[in-house]
Amino acid sequence: MHDKQDESVQHLIEEFLTARATRKPSPHTLEAYRRDLRTVAALAGELVTPPLPLDALPVAALTPRLMRAAFARYAAPRAAASVHRAWSTWNSFFSFLVADGVVGGNPMPAVDRPRAPLPRPKPLRGPDTPEQLLTAVARADARQRDPWPERDVAVLALALCAGLRLSELLALRVGSLAGRPGERRVDVAGKGGRPRVVPIEPELDGVLVDYLDSRARRFGARTVRPDAPLLVDRRGEPLRRGGLQYLVESCYRRAGIGDRVPPGARLHALRHTFATRLAEDGASAAEIMRLLGHASLASSQAYIEVTAGQQRDAVRANRTNRVLAGLLRGVAAR
Repeated sequence: MHDKQDESVQHLIEEFLTARATRKPSPHTLEAYRRDLRTVAALAGELVTPPLPLDALPVAALTPRLMRAAFARYAAPRAAASVHRAWSTWNSFFSFLVADGVVGGNPMPAVDRPRAPLPRPKPLRGPDTPEQLLTAVARADARQRDPWPERDVAVLALALCAGLRLSELLALRVGSLAGRPGERRVDVAGKGGRPRVVPIEPELDGVLVDYLDSRARRFGARTVRPDAPLLVDRRGEPLRRGGLQYLVESCYRRAGIGDRVPPGARLHALRHTFATRLAEDGASAAEIMRLLGHASLASSQAYIEVTAGQQRDAVRANRTNRVLAGLLRGVAAR
């Protein structure tokens, strides 16, 4: 172990990222890991005497005292959520080094971290917006060069009626749809390698069957074999991240609801709409957690709390409250 402690932090960061790649994180996630690790390590390198560049900073130099100082500098200009994420990344990094025998212990428990606020759900605004979106997209648009409404509706319906993430949608195969009629389900490769099963109702099942039939007509029956990607572009190639994001954006534009999509949510707004409607219809946090594949109950509880806030807004809008306010003013004036 002592020989390995002379290895540079930069080299070990790349080893860690290579090991993480086996979990199939998105390129965006891997780049966030790299950025958090390299930024804090560079700050640590500036604090040692004499200062050292990243490729010359030995991992043995990363003592609890140095990590506290580096994180203090890192935290100064950044939001609490960013600092919390970086702390978690470094904690995973040191856990990897301990397991690999590079260091004898993890210094991160000695580094304070802020409590990360749970992100607020961002569903589509407007009570009938999901229905307007689906209805508009189901109509073939003559302005499109190669309209494929069956595919577009299938994408939106999977997010709105099964709550799937972007990465989960892209990972689906035709064979992910399983079960007998009346007991249909979609097998999802969830975040962090956590698989889950989401039941699908006959209406969503019908949309997916209609889409696959249209795909077989376009590209041939061989393109809908069980091992084939479920979602494809207009050339029959697997949809990729950018293509899926563009597809959803274009659906918003065609439906004229761009102003009802919360900033920064885009496709995720469909998943949030699914969860918010579950909460509005009485689903428990535990049920929402299982259906959305959350790692903790706290994430699912946020949808319940948002619904409670909406219920209070509805009560506040009751006109009888204004009558009561008038009565109270009259009593006070006597």
